[in-house]
Amino acid sequence: MHELMTELFPICRSITGDGMRQTFEILAKQLPIEINEVATGTPVFDWTVPREWNIRDAYVKDLSGRRVVDFQRSNLHVTSYSVPVHGRFSLAELKEHVFTLPEQPDLIPYRTSYYAERWAFCMSERQLASLQDAEYEVCIDSALEDGSLTYAEVLLPGLVPEEVLISAHACHPSLANDNLSGVVLAAFLAKHLTRRQRRYSYRFLFIPGTIGSITWLARNERQVAMIRHGLVVACVGDCGAFTYKRSRRGNAEIDRAVALALRDSGAPHRVVDFSPFGYDERQYCSPGFDLPIGCFSRTPHGEFAEYHTSADNLDFVRPEELAGSLSMVVRIVDILEGDRRYKNLSPKGEPQLGRRGLYPSVGGKAANVEQLAILWLLNLSDGRHSLIDVAERSRLPFAFIRRAAEALASHDLLELLDDER
Repeated sequence: MHELMTELFPICRSITGDGMRQTFEILAKQLPIEINEVATGTPVFDWTVPREWNIRDAYVKDLSGRRVVDFQRSNLHVTSYSVPVHGRFSLAELKEHVFTLPEQPDLIPYRTSYYAERWAFCMSERQLASLQDAEYEVCIDSALEDGSLTYAEVLLPGLVPEEVLISAHACHPSLANDNLSGVVLAAFLAKHLTRRQRRYSYRFLFIPGTIGSITWLARNERQVAMIRHGLVVACVGDCGAFTYKRSRRGNAEIDRAVALALRDSGAPHRVVDFSPFGYDERQYCSPGFDLPIGCFSRTPHGEFAEYHTSADNLDFVRPEELAGSLSMVVRIVDILEGDRRYKNLSPKGEPQLGRRGLYPSVGGKAANVEQLAILWLLNLSDGRHSLIDVAERSRLPFAFIRRAAEALASHDLLELLDDER
């Protein structure tokens, strides 16, 4: 995962443009990706697909001709969607077009201006303070023209047409945790799912933030009805504890599945309520859709010092943390895939489990986890309770509940309901 991130990291991405296409071409080497282009000017609900932005080069040169600010060294140096400019400016004039982080003087900030035409550079505070010449040559060799917005999706059909949506924003330039970590996690989850049988169908979206999810929703209103569960994945490569933001519904099956996976793992974590600020979950959870989609991360956006700065680099994201995040999402998928409702075929009193090899022949000892899972499942398998219900109420790990269900069904003590097959 980190190797793929390393390949993607140098690419200058924005909400449109060739950087996104180049990123998707690399992902297409590993995944069956469908790339979609949506023309500039296309209405998408209350928004309009913007003009396409591309950049070739940018610099600030001092009087000796030396590049004191160089886009080729860091693509964060140019505010995304800067309009083209070339000319000589006084230092005072240049400073009117510079963003810095005075509280983090060695870092370059990441800034955008998607919907207001301007040009600007981003520098470290120390870099700006070092500028002493009276005049500088300024160049941003960019283009803002009619074109298209590009997004990519992968659909893995399952046994049923209902879908699990996994969404990752891919529009940031050289920022590793936000959100190349989400992109590579989604890509490797898709690769994992291609190798296993799937109950649900899985749709992966690699999109520009906000305008991408709005565009996809506008183009796929009929398909939206098929989404049963979903996750936005972002900021999953740092060393922080897991954080899950619930869907707008607050108690959707995805919310409960994530909470169970986190609980059963024993890993440090927190679960927070939905808020309409964040990533694309706020579009999927807008009141006109209210989809069961939460946001899975480690340290959330804006809560780590490296957020939207040049310190969000390849060293900040650790391979072992990426692996742990992927493993946790696989746990979540396992719960979604394994959740079923059963009916107890011997509901009057407990069936005799000993003669079926499901209970120890020597009594007098406390029940172990396997035995408790069987007893809880027999008691709650009335056709109304799901395995998630049983795991929550019993406080037992979901994996034990699922194995108990399979064991009881193999002895004709439980029947999988027809609508769960």
